[in-house]
Amino acid sequence: GVLPNGQEMAVKRLSTQSEQGEREFKNVVFLVARLQHRNLVKLLGFCIEEEEKFLVYEFVSNRSLDYVLL
Repeated sequence: GVLPNGQEMAVKRLSTQSEQGEREFKNVVFLVARLQHRNLVKLLGFCIEEEEKFLVYEFVSNRSLDYVLL
């Protein structure tokens, strides 16, 4: 997808069968959001709506890992 500012994004929908509660999910999101490394995609946001949980990441095109790391 594309954000209003034109940035491409990737969305991951988490399983509704997950045993992870909303509180634990939010804790993981906040921890991952603090991690910053040039070899990790950035977490742009998340959404919790009823039983659905989504993670929104920056989009990285399909290239080989060695291209991205160099």
